[in-house]
Parts: sequence; structure tokens; C-alpha cells
Amino acid sequence: MLILGIESSCDETGVALVELNTAGSAQRPVLRGHALFSQIEMHQAYGGVVPELASRDHIRRVMPLLRDTLAQAGCTQADIDVVAFTRGPGLAGALLVGAGFACALGLALDRPVLGVHHLEGHLLSPFLSADPPEFPFVALLVSGGHTQLMEVTTVGEYTLLGETIDDAAGEAFDKTAKMLGLGYPGGPALARLAESGNPKAYKLPRPLLRGEELDFSFAGLKTAVWTQLGRLPEGDVQARADLAASTQAAIVEVLVAKSLIALKQTGLKRLVVAGGVGANRQLRADLNQQCARRGIRVHYPELDFCTDNGAMIAMAAAMRLQTGRAEARREYDFNVRPRWPLDDL
Repeated sequence: MLILGIESSCDETGVALVELNTAGSAQRPVLRGHALFSQIEMHQAYGGVVPELASRDHIRRVMPLLRDTLAQAGCTQADIDVVAFTRGPGLAGALLVGAGFACALGLALDRPVLGVHHLEGHLLSPFLSADPPEFPFVALLVSGGHTQLMEVTTVGEYTLLGETIDDAAGEAFDKTAKMLGLGYPGGPALARLAESGNPKAYKLPRPLLRGEELDFSFAGLKTAVWTQLGRLPEGDVQARADLAASTQAAIVEVLVAKSLIALKQTGLKRLVVAGGVGANRQLRADLNQQCARRGIRVHYPELDFCTDNGAMIAMAAAMRLQTGRAEARREYDFNVRPRWPLDDL
């Protein structure tokens, strides 16, 4: 069974094909091809994502990306068995492009369609890696607008352990970068600047880092960074690098500490990190070090699959179909869910 995945929730257009062996339910779905277009260059002029521009660009990109993906896999449109798409959460207009295209394609080919939860796609993206995890595990989901700790028993069985009560970790990176004048996308730019800074130069708060608390809060950190920035000597490049490094250190320390608390509370020995912030090198280094001391395995998506992509949507759809957690249907009167809590699944 060939499953086409289409991702269009924000500023990346992703298309991918995953092959599911329906004869062997224990076999992991295999990625056959994928293509991705990032709108970063277009949005840089505005310092962030412009929803209307994002939606219009998805319309332009999705068909060429489909052709590229089919060519990689050596397939034609007629070989597609199921069309999966991101139903939510995300930008409403951007989601409508992917959903509309998927349902139109499904209708034209007489194939069933399946709407996929964007965060479940991130959550299951490490199964695309050469070292996939095994269930059960604790998941640290850190994307641009979400920071959550989940206990994952199997596909579709997720227990929320903790989440952000204000800014997500990705937002803390992006907003700090904007304050420092680093532009968009802020997270990677701040991480690059932090490489030349001293992470202990400034004492910044570690919000909610006490006891066994598993919720996150980064709004206070953002305020502290703004206050400290106002005290920096004008034009002091090293001081700005030090502040970037200190900010990154604070965010990473909180993420690592709470992940370890979640593992301790659940008694699990396996951690999965997913989402765009999961590509941060300092986060990976600190998690690897702390988990190795405790005999805990850590799994990450491949770097190509940390940000939004079609492969994670196709994989999530395949794993849901494989486990009987979902059924693709020939129902093309689509709707999208810009706000869709993962625990609604």
C-alpha cells in the first residue's frame, strides 16, 4: 500500500510517499520518496510568517513537489492507494490548501483520504530514522508553538504529562532572536550566535524548575532577556553572543530537567525528542549526556525531518492504518482544525 502524505500547516510544503506492507503488521512502513519546499526566504522580509502569503505559496508548490516525489519513488499517481494530509493544527488557510488538494486528488483517483494530526506526525517522526524507537516511551515534543511531555504507550495512546502554560520553547528562541535583531527564523540564528558566547555570562531564570513539576513556562525568561538586553553596552558584539548563549542554556536546562523528571515518574527508559527545536545541537548534547548516565535511550528524527515535512504525515497515516487506529474513507467534504489538541485523538 502506497500512502501519499501532504503537509501544509505553516511555512513548509511537504510531500512524501510511504510504503506499508499490509501482509506483515510488524514491519515498519518504509519511506519511498519525499520533497520539501521551505518558504523561509519569502517570509524573511517580514520578520515572520505571513499567513496569506504562506497559503498562496502552498498552492504553487504542491503539484511540482508531488511530481518530484513520484519520480523519486518510480511511481505514478495511479499507484497511490491512500492520500493523507495535515488536518490541523496550523494556519487555517494553509491547512485548507493541503486538505483541498488531497481531497481533489483522492476524488480524481477514486482513492480514500485520511486527515492527520500535525503533532502526531512530529511525535512519530523518529520512526523514519535509522534507529527507530520502541513503544512505550516518553516524548518531548518541542516545535515552534508547542512544548509538551507525553507518555506514549502505542500509536494513538498518548497521555499528556506536562505542557507550556504560556510561550513554548521555540517561541522563546524566536522572540529572543528578534530582540537581538537576528531576524527570521530566529531559533537557528540564536543557536549560531550562542556558539561564540559564554552560557554562564548572565544569570537568567529557569521557569517552573522546582520539585516534580512537569509544566513549562518561558514568558518570564523572555522578560528577563529583554531587561538584560537593555543593560548591554551598545555595539558590544560579545555581550550579545553571551546573552544568546545564556538564553539557550536556560531553555535547554529546563527541557532536559523536565524530561528526566518525566522519565523518573513513568519509570520508562526510552525518550523520544521531536519537533523543530529537537534539531538544536546543545539540547541533543545535554540530553545524550544526562540520559547516558541513567541508562536511558534517546531517539531523534533525522535532521531533515525535525521541521515540518510530508514524510512524518505519511508515516503517521501509515502507522494509524497499520494498527487499525484509523480508516481512510472516500469522503471528500473536508474540513480543517487550526486548533486541535492532541488528546482529542
